[in-house]
Amino acid sequence: MEAIAVYAGSFDPVTNGHLDLIERASPLFKKLVVAVGVNPRKPAAFSLEDRLDMLRRVTAHIPNVEVDSFDGLLVDYAKSIGAKAIIRGLRAVADFDYEMQQVLMNRRLCPEIETVFLTTSTQYSFLSSSLVKEVSILGGSVEGLVPKEVEPYLEKLKRSQT
Repeated sequence: MEAIAVYAGSFDPVTNGHLDLIERASPLFKKLVVAVGVNPRKPAAFSLEDRLDMLRRVTAHIPNVEVDSFDGLLVDYAKSIGAKAIIRGLRAVADFDYEMQQVLMNRRLCPEIETVFLTTSTQYSFLSSSLVKEVSILGGSVEGLVPKEVEPYLEKLKRSQT
C-alpha cells in the first residue's frame, strides 16, 4: 500500500504488545509513523525524550517506521503528515467500546482518514504500559513484557520510586 499511517499512543513505556502491532502494521503501509502523544491531562512516568528514544531503539530494525511526537488532536497531526490511516490496537471488548467512540469522533472531524484496527496477539492481550510499570516498580520481572532496550528505563524508574 502506498499510504502513510500513524500509530499514536503514550508509549509510557513501549511494550512488546506495542512492538507487535508496529511490526504487523508496518508492511501494510509505505510509511508508519509511530507518534507519541503529549497529553498534559495524562502525566507520564517517562519524559517525552525517553519515550521517543525507547521507540527509536526498538523500531530501528523496521525501515519504513518513523518515530515522532505531537500534541493536540490526532486527526490534525495525521493530516499534517499526509496520513490516510490511523492504526489502533484492540486487546478486549472494553477497548472496542472506547476506541469506537474515538473513531466516530475522528471520522466526524476528518472523514478522509480511516481507522484500521489490529487485534493484539494472544500472548499480549493482558499487557498494558500501566501494568508493566506497576510490576517493575514492585520488583517483579518484566522479561518478555517489554523489549530488552526498555528494561534499563524501567530499572531507572524503579530506583527513582524507592
